[in-house]
Amino acid sequence: MTSPSKTLRAVTLVLRIGLGIVFVYAAWTKLRTPWELFAMEVDSYQLLPLKMVELVARTLPWFELFVGLLLMTGFWLRSAAVATALLLAGFFTLMVRAYAKGMEIPCGCFGANDIISWKTLLRDGSLLAAALALTVLSFGQRRKALRAASPEEK
Repeated sequence: MTSPSKTLRAVTLVLRIGLGIVFVYAAWTKLRTPWELFAMEVDSYQLLPLKMVELVARTLPWFELFVGLLLMTGFWLRSAAVATALLLAGFFTLMVRAYAKGMEIPCGCFGANDIISWKTLLRDGSLLAAALALTVLSFGQRRKALRAASPEEK
């Protein structure tokens, strides 16, 4: 029989590897094409001035790659989990806004032709739920490890 702590460690491993792969793949799809194409997708949300669109288009894929690699390796897990959850919460919020406004635009998640729909919302909502679960698990495992390492008070 498997102990609950082993099960939680396994779930954490699956979540961090899965989300890491998603983030590395998302970064790869953006980095293999000219940044201007991703900038057009960012600009289609009609939220940022042109200089900010350029900054986001040039830096976000590299940040996604960095966070994805951190998740996959397990380094700085709590920070990577929080960054993942915050990024996905931001992405999801922007996608819901665009969908509610009836904007038929690419989400910008995995390259061109991924128009925002209920399917992309379901996918990104599921990724957000996974990132939130990973964040909770990563902080819970840290607290448990700290309790196990400290001497018991009598």
